[in-house]
Amino acid sequence: MAYRIGAYLLDLETAELLLEGVEVPVEPQVLEILAALVTRRDQMVTKQDLVDQVWGGRFVSDAALSSRIKSARQAIGDNGRDQRMIRTIHGRGFRFVGPVEEVLAPNATTSSVVRAEEPKQPVVAVLDFDNLSSADDQDYFVNGITQDISNILARHSWLEVLSRNALRPYLGEVDLYEALRNGAGVDYVVEGSVRRAGNQMRVSTTLVSTARGQTHWSETYDRNVDDVFHLQDEITRTISSRIEPEIGLAERQRVVQMPVRDLKAWDCYHLGVDRFFQFTEGANLEAQSLLDRSRQLDPNFADAHAWWAYSVVLGMVYWDTPVSEEQLDQALAATEKAVSLDGRNAILYALMARVRLARGEYDLAIRENQRAVDLNPALASAHCGLADSLAYDGRLTEAIETFEHVIELSTNDPQRWAFFTYGAMAMIFNEEYERAVTWCDEALVLPNRQYWTLAHKMVALAFLGRVDEADSVKSKLLREKPDFSIEFTKEKLFYIKRQDQLDRYLEGLAMAGISNE
Repeated sequence: MAYRIGAYLLDLETAELLLEGVEVPVEPQVLEILAALVTRRDQMVTKQDLVDQVWGGRFVSDAALSSRIKSARQAIGDNGRDQRMIRTIHGRGFRFVGPVEEVLAPNATTSSVVRAEEPKQPVVAVLDFDNLSSADDQDYFVNGITQDISNILARHSWLEVLSRNALRPYLGEVDLYEALRNGAGVDYVVEGSVRRAGNQMRVSTTLVSTARGQTHWSETYDRNVDDVFHLQDEITRTISSRIEPEIGLAERQRVVQMPVRDLKAWDCYHLGVDRFFQFTEGANLEAQSLLDRSRQLDPNFADAHAWWAYSVVLGMVYWDTPVSEEQLDQALAATEKAVSLDGRNAILYALMARVRLARGEYDLAIRENQRAVDLNPALASAHCGLADSLAYDGRLTEAIETFEHVIELSTNDPQRWAFFTYGAMAMIFNEEYERAVTWCDEALVLPNRQYWTLAHKMVALAFLGRVDEADSVKSKLLREKPDFSIEFTKEKLFYIKRQDQLDRYLEGLAMAGISNE
């Protein structure tokens, strides 16, 4: 797909900006900003939206973002004074307001357009890690890491992981990424290296898109080698838990740029999950609609059923989706159908567990989360769901220990803010108020965190007797959620069945000066 912007042509298939057929030199990040603004021109795009889409949610200074916006304007003949094309919405974000016409990309063929619209699972290749140690006796460890990462990623049923045998014909190619993409249909490559010096081990790994050779994620791990097999297990689980969210983010960014009329079940699903992870009321309603559309288009699409159910439950907990037994029954039925369609998919059990928790069925929620963890030990959301369920069941020590494991496992998970926030709630129940404040502070600086983070911090501060701080947090909370009250809290915490836990939380709200209505 391409977009005509006055005399300019933004070609998303070739990642080019053209002026009367001549390429305009543009940095890749600037091009991605243009694509994000143009494809979502019917709405405001927040600063955080751009950070998530272009930088993968990593920290970006306001100065760096402003510089890229300035370059984007200059690339299409606009400027910050006139803002004929890109308008700044002060303190909130940006909107593309210039004339745009969707056109067929110049080099596109009918067959290529049809192929691009077909649902397609992302294909991942895990290349043999390089042994950079001086001794060859580390080969077994390096090979073990490569194989274990492949095995763990393969447990995510929405990914297709190529076997090592399938990769062999391409390994001698000069342009390996292009060969893997064109010959084997590979979308993402995982590669890395291992270096050992004495009792120190360094493992580096990178996730690369074969389409542009773009690095989506890279990280290095330094460890002491006390138990090599324990180290191998820890490293592979950690790396795998980082890679899967990055591929999910890349897929959602890809689908966001597609015209809505072209969406198939697979695309509706990823776009729905993209909206889900924006964590706003409007985006949540969009997610419910898109995921419902996905499961209607393909009734055998297990993930669409389960994610629709979770989006409904989350709408009940955070926003204005009505809480009703009928709706909860429908959500449970959707997850049961999902599991019946794909009984080896860990995330489906984790999402079913979320519905079970919302229904107050804590023992069943614990069981389903444990199934998810058994199927995929690297799935952070399943560990979080298990911790949450244990907390509401009153098993607070186990819950907090599990939350601590989740935080170690999930440095780039889009729900990381929630992991800290849910953990803080368990700490409030366990009267660990200082720690609850610390965890809330961690959540407050993460993207997309919700008003409950402020509420939990306020409650913990109130119990600590830090009145002025609690009052300051209360002011922020009421600015974000003016209708927050004790009565509102009772409605939203419908899933808490232990009266002692609910009473403790409501007591903290009253101590902080929150009104009844």
